[in-house]
Amino acid sequence: MLSLSRRALWNPSVRRASAALRPFSAASPAEKFNQAVKDLNNVPEEPSNDVKLQLYALFKQATVGKCNVAKPDTFDFVGKAKWDAWNNLGDTSQDDAQNEYAAIVTKLAGKKAAGPAQSQEAAAVSSSGVEGLVTTFQDGAFIIRFNRPSKRNSITFEMFEGVIKLLKDAGQRDDVKFLVLTGTGEVFSSGLNLDHIPKRMQMEPAKEAVELLRRYVAEFINFPKPAIALVNGPSIGVACTILGLFDIVYASDKAFFQTPFTQLGLSPEGCSSYTFPRIMGIARACEVLMLNTPLSAKEAQKCGFVSECFPDASFQEETQKKIQEMAKLPAKSLMHSKTLVRASVLEDLHKANNLECEEIIDLFALEETKKTVMAYHRCKGKF
Repeated sequence: MLSLSRRALWNPSVRRASAALRPFSAASPAEKFNQAVKDLNNVPEEPSNDVKLQLYALFKQATVGKCNVAKPDTFDFVGKAKWDAWNNLGDTSQDDAQNEYAAIVTKLAGKKAAGPAQSQEAAAVSSSGVEGLVTTFQDGAFIIRFNRPSKRNSITFEMFEGVIKLLKDAGQRDDVKFLVLTGTGEVFSSGLNLDHIPKRMQMEPAKEAVELLRRYVAEFINFPKPAIALVNGPSIGVACTILGLFDIVYASDKAFFQTPFTQLGLSPEGCSSYTFPRIMGIARACEVLMLNTPLSAKEAQKCGFVSECFPDASFQEETQKKIQEMAKLPAKSLMHSKTLVRASVLEDLHKANNLECEEIIDLFALEETKKTVMAYHRCKGKF
């Protein structure tokens, strides 16, 4: 059963239904549509992002009619994608939209479940106890999902603490083979939640915030098992820098990577001052970290920051295959392999993390930084 949080994008009024999927009879468009809304809960495999958007648009067209709302801000990635999908339907009649919606659900119902549904070990899904985080355990994979799509999956301080605890627990569990980090919707994560910024501009609160960041990064450095990132969309700020600590990074071709630190009057974090030059070369790293230059998914793959890039339409399917392949490997072998690969750089990573945090605290003491950060907060849609 798909969770509500993962289905909200493509069906805004979805309700749980206990009835099994069944074929449509010769019914009216409205009757077929209403049945499809119920049956969508029971499709055996989650649709691709493109199909989700198509379903969302058809649902709106079928229930409201032609798109009648203003176009969202450019940086509202999820809202803009949904608006575009709906607006592209133009003058499509409500009957036609209802029929097409029902036809798509019928097609989805005929697909065999892949991955989780075929697994002998059922997935266990939890809210994690922290708003904005959802966890899943399946076949040895411990999956953490940033789950604030309406806020572009920005990370709150509570989420930082939550991830720290989850990583500690996953690292100690014998049944966890590896970690997977991803995001809900069309954005991986836009980084730190900027709503926190005005409350942290004084020195003591700033030090507390930076110490939380240091512990967050340190937990990824210390994580003893393979860490895989499934970057389903834009990755910005700390959500981008932390990827340098991952063992494998898979990205959708719609993803991009950006670290706008100097725009904020700040400096690199997440060990990026150490990892980026060693992964992508000094010249490219300086462009990314100093000049705020974004990397497309293809560029990130070319310079070694991303392991492999997949078309967005097949991203979930392709990465699920990768996860399933890794789940078949011996846990101890994976863990010892990571230990050998990372052992020589652990001390350097911790030094880089500590130094980066010290520099950020020093910058927070400057009046120029405070003014820049506050100005940026007022334009936070650009983050």
